[in-house]
Amino acid sequence: MRIPFNKPYMTGKELEYISQAHAYGHLSGNGPFTKKCHLWLEERIGCKKALLTHSCTAALEMAAILADIQPGDEVIMPSYTFVSTANAFVLRGGVPVFIDIRIDTLNIDETKIEEAITSKTKAIVPVHYAGVACEMDTIGAIAARHGLLVIEDAAQGMMSAYKDRPLGSIGHLGAYSFHETKGIISGEGGALLINDSHFNELAEVIWEKGTNRSKFFRGEVDKYTWQHIGSSYLPGELISAFLWAQLEEADTLTLRRLEVWENYHKQFESMEKAGVLKRPVVPDECRHNAHMYYIILPDLKTRTYVLDNLNDRGIKAIFHYIPLHSSPAGKKYGRVHGNLNVTLSLSDRIVRLPLWVGMEHEKVTEVVSAVSHALSV
Repeated sequence: MRIPFNKPYMTGKELEYISQAHAYGHLSGNGPFTKKCHLWLEERIGCKKALLTHSCTAALEMAAILADIQPGDEVIMPSYTFVSTANAFVLRGGVPVFIDIRIDTLNIDETKIEEAITSKTKAIVPVHYAGVACEMDTIGAIAARHGLLVIEDAAQGMMSAYKDRPLGSIGHLGAYSFHETKGIISGEGGALLINDSHFNELAEVIWEKGTNRSKFFRGEVDKYTWQHIGSSYLPGELISAFLWAQLEEADTLTLRRLEVWENYHKQFESMEKAGVLKRPVVPDECRHNAHMYYIILPDLKTRTYVLDNLNDRGIKAIFHYIPLHSSPAGKKYGRVHGNLNVTLSLSDRIVRLPLWVGMEHEKVTEVVSAVSHALSV
């Protein structure tokens, strides 16, 4: 492909820090670079505690354990999300309750949450699509009225904010992704953000394979033992070293992605005015991170035609999620509340376009021109 969908970006210090990690003689989890990353997240995001994980999936699995999800417990979430959002809770025996999304932001429709709550509901999982915040004040108020946990799937939301509050820091728990397609990367990787200190100690135990090993290394106990269920959720120190180089440049990386996003947004304005597509919507109270740039086309037939045209020109563009409620596992493990007409419609019409740090203006223009040509604008 002449224009790939993504190009993982390196700041220039990643390999140096990986070499330093080796020189320190600590390559397994929870070494010096892991601790640096934890402190950065806690200070910058404002969470009570941060724990790096080997993926956002792992962070969500930890959140499900901390939420004490038991067989039959229900967790309200959008159907339009990645499988990990649901899998984390299904692994504990939980039941995803899928509801529709908003037509503007593609986030969970907060007006449909309360009617989906039953006596079995344990948590609400808002997913911040494309790094644009869900309506967190409303979601938090609903959760408070019904005694529910809010677990933010902020896989796409690092460096974004809702009313100046960093995403991932608003619910009881939050989860980040550092996958190579995100703005801040470590190849694979994630983080659990704990905003209710009630969970701090247990989270650390779950993170350390169900043991109080961290307490032992801090000298707080004279030996460590099996305390609770857990797993090997720590990333290796090489991953943390790579991530540290990215965190040091997090503001710059985000600004550079935003430049590309704004370039797309400006160039697609005339096509939106012509009524041939819709651009992303970012509400005034949201500060986004340019995680992705997408367009919404009139129908599936047009979407297929545009994707084929872009592919023929060497431009890698993709569609996104198949709604979970319509998948084999979604039908087996979850249930649907209400109609999901917006989810079904938008999932057929969305196109995600190439975007990476340092993407040249000329390449953006080429992508836009290719879309325009396919739509005969």
